[in-house]
Amino acid sequence: MKKYILLLTIILTSFSSIAQHTKESRKKIKALKTAYLTEELQLTSSEAEKFWPLYNKHEEKIDFLRNKGRIEYKKKIKEAGDLSKLEESDAKKLVLLRLELENEMASEKEDFNTKVSKFLSYRKIMKLHISEREFARKLMRKYGKGRSKKE
Repeated sequence: MKKYILLLTIILTSFSSIAQHTKESRKKIKALKTAYLTEELQLTSSEAEKFWPLYNKHEEKIDFLRNKGRIEYKKKIKEAGDLSKLEESDAKKLVLLRLELENEMASEKEDFNTKVSKFLSYRKIMKLHISEREFARKLMRKYGKGRSKKE
């Protein structure tokens, strides 16, 4: 019995440390992204003061919408046991949900652009979009997500 309790304690501690590591990794990536965008956009202190609260709120909304869709997809497929076993009606609901979430994301992006255009030039807004993609590419290359299939 003591062995089982010890084993359970070790497993739970491991899961806890993995979750903590993931949170720390996300914080580190967010800090790197903030530094990268700040450098690329060359924001003045006045612009940065207005920009970062809006940007952080915008990112939270976009992440929430992305995760909402991802969670729902995984849940429905897991319930069915496999994508091929998913009922047509459930598949339709998921496709419609995805379209709805994409529309919400587009609306959020439009609102964000409208808000920041009050104090940032459209050139800087374009630079933001380009820099976000560049950062994502660099991150993928660094952590191997975009590796070729040669390996």
